[in-house]
Amino acid sequence: MQPEKPLWLIRLNDTPLGHLDLRFTFNGLAGLEIVDPEDDHSFLIPGLTYCLGSLRTTERIEEAINETLGELIRYFRGAVTSFSKVRLDLQGSVFQLQVWQKLRKIPWGETTTYRELSHRLGRPQAVRSVGQACRANPVPIIIPCHRVIAADGSLGGYRFGLERKRWLLGHEGVKGKWTGA
Repeated sequence: MQPEKPLWLIRLNDTPLGHLDLRFTFNGLAGLEIVDPEDDHSFLIPGLTYCLGSLRTTERIEEAINETLGELIRYFRGAVTSFSKVRLDLQGSVFQLQVWQKLRKIPWGETTTYRELSHRLGRPQAVRSVGQACRANPVPIIIPCHRVIAADGSLGGYRFGLERKRWLLGHEGVKGKWTGA
């Protein structure tokens, strides 16, 4: 049995999408959840950092936290970012990790389809599996699963709701039939 990884929980309040709850381990960002302020029943108090497990921090984790928060703030201010400097600690199947790696290569302001992504992976029959991997993405926005749309040009799905997906794509300047363009 592996030892439990220390975990830091940080909340970024009042983004255009709601609150962002970020989970960090010593290895980097492990999770990001978008929380509706009106539906928030968590124990997190805005503006505080929580540490579960070991209370010690290292320069490495502090850098990872600061870099992630800085990139997210720049993103929401409209700066083009690929989040390439954000250190990640991802857990998933081999296929999920492959999908998430391909998702990171979709540039700001561009989209692809679930089908195109399955072809890029060399698995043209795995369209639904690609969609499931997108849904399981532990760090949305950082790994831009919102940039994957349906083959007919519609939004497809998004774990945090289509309004948020529409906002993210619009924020990045993407136009499609969902925008009336």
